[in-house]
Parts: sequence; structure tokens; C-alpha cells
Amino acid sequence: MRWAKYAGRDVIPLWVADMDFSAPPEVVDALQRRIASGLFGYGQPWPSLVEAVLEHCASEYAWTVEPDWLVWLPGLVSGLHVACRAVGDREHGGDGVFTATPVYPPFLSAPVESGRRLLTLPLVATESGWGWDFAAADALMRAARLFLLCHPHNPVGRAWREDELWQLAALAEKHDLVVCSDEIHCDLTFAGRHRPFATLSPEIAARTITLMAPSKTFNLAGLGCAFAIIPDSRLRAAFRAALHGIVPHVNALGLVACEAAYRHGAAWRRQLIDTLRAHAARVEQVVDGLPGLSMTSVEATFLAWIDCRGLGVEHPAALFERHGVGVSDGAAFGPGPAYAQYVRLNFGTTRALLDAALERIRTACGSP
Repeated sequence: MRWAKYAGRDVIPLWVADMDFSAPPEVVDALQRRIASGLFGYGQPWPSLVEAVLEHCASEYAWTVEPDWLVWLPGLVSGLHVACRAVGDREHGGDGVFTATPVYPPFLSAPVESGRRLLTLPLVATESGWGWDFAAADALMRAARLFLLCHPHNPVGRAWREDELWQLAALAEKHDLVVCSDEIHCDLTFAGRHRPFATLSPEIAARTITLMAPSKTFNLAGLGCAFAIIPDSRLRAAFRAALHGIVPHVNALGLVACEAAYRHGAAWRRQLIDTLRAHAARVEQVVDGLPGLSMTSVEATFLAWIDCRGLGVEHPAALFERHGVGVSDGAAFGPGPAYAQYVRLNFGTTRALLDAALERIRTACGSP
């Protein structure tokens, strides 16, 4: 999809969030063995797959997850929509869904398409990075029932610190919010160990829906396999009821790839993170040297959020596209015109393509 958008045009596609790296060889081998069976009936998770997910959570996040906490999904976006349908009513404190912008566009569309009121709070940009206005969040959360958290955050690339998570948790408890935490980029942090929101305390776990998938980390998005981790039985039942009859079963090949990635992909992932860390540094170096552009350091993901307001152009994404680089238009990441002069750049590509794209951006900015 990413490459087809500009088919026949000399445009390097660095927009939608998948990568140009082949999946781990062990994943490809497992898929080939499954295909060789020639049987493609209805599938469901099997014990060794569930065990692989639980072992991954234990080894990577020190999180003991019970098998019955898992709800399998064909993708994270489905999970966002299901959460919006499962949580929130006026009888129990409102139908508002709170989130912080700029943010992955389905965070904005899922509440509206589910008949909920969208409540958005801009993150605060500082020299040290993007952060929260906790007082403003407190005021907005009063009208909400559900909090959609992006952790790590797409597109600003923040890996939220534990002290920030605790402040968010305190607000969630104060306003009795369910938290749906999208943690799809959790295995792509550049330093330290990811801390799932639900692991802060048993009380926080009881109000949290955690969404995870191997898709971003191992470049498996087209295979459609994700899962929710929901410790509370009543919340889990509501989530299951909301997806019943609407959300399809997970692709059988996606399940195979999920197990192989979690069991055998650790070394591949370490090499990937080294590559992404170097690419992030290269993007930041070039952006900081160009007039009219700025960005904060990327702590996680393979996405850079670039402030182009200094260029003085109305649509920087269109400018870069004319110069042969396809990026995501920042206008899609928040309501109104607030982010129209930002772009999101996907640096999950080869170094040669990335350098070529950065040279084209340099030309677009009028730099020699």
C-alpha cells in the first residue's frame, strides 16, 4: 500500500507506518511450513502460541499475564473501535473519549464513528520533548469515561516515563476512567525497558485494556494479528460482547507469524533497533540543520514528527511530495488546522533511500 500510492512517480514513500525490512527468517520459515500444509480453514490460537505471548510479556516487561486475559484481534484499529463501543455511557459519568494530540488518526475517528464525544488535549512541545499538561487533562477528563492512551506515542515518538504514567494513572482513578492503552510500538523503544500502563498496580490493571501486536516490530502488518490484554473479567466481557459478530477471527498465518516472531525474533529485533536508532539520529541531524524545520528526539517507533512552521508554506507535505518525498500530512493527526504545518516521516527504510529522501527535503527547503 505504501509503495502503490506513488506507483509510476519518482516519489520515495515515507508515509504509512510499515517498514522496508524483510521479516525475521524464522517467521518466513514458519509461514512457509504452514502454507505447505495446504489447509486453510478457520483458525484459533493454540497453546504454544498463547505461551509465547505470555513468555514475551514476562521476559520483556516483567508482566505476568494470565491466558484468559487475552482477546485476539485482526488489528489494533479494531481494538480502538471495540473499546469505544464497550466503554462509556451517560449513566456512569458520560460518553466522552479523551485522548491527546497529535495522535494516530484512528484515535480521532474511532470515538466519533462509535457515537462517542471526542475530547482532545494538545500535548505540550518543549525543548526537551513533547509532554502533558496534566492540569488541562484533569479538567477535560471530567467529561470522559474512556481514555485512549498512545504508549509509546505515535507520532511524537515519546516513550512515556514512569512518573508520567503514574500521573496519568492518578487522573484515570480520580475520574474513574477506563484506559485503552495502544502499545503497538512497545518493542521499539531505543533505551530502557517498556513499562506497560497496566503494570503500574493491580488497581490500574483492573481499569486497563492493553492493545499489543507483533506487526510494527517485525513488519507483519499485512498478516492481521493483534491482541488485547484485559485483566478485569467484567471489562473483558464487555469488550468481547462489543466485538461479537462484527470483528472477524484472526488470520491463521498471522497467528503463525506471531508465535515465530515472539519465540525467535529477539536477535533480529536488536539489530532493527540499532538501525532505527541510527536512522532517527540521521533524520534529526538533517532536520536540525535545515531552515524552517525542527523536531524533538525520537525515543521509540520508526516515525519522526517534524515541525515545518518555519518554512512559511501552507502545506509542507504537498511541498515535499512535489520534491519527491511522500510523508504523512500532519493535519490528519489532530482536529482543526493545529498540525497542518507538521509532517510525519517514516524512517523504517534502507539508509540509501532515507538519505536520498533527506536530500530531496533539503532541496525543498531551499538549502544548498
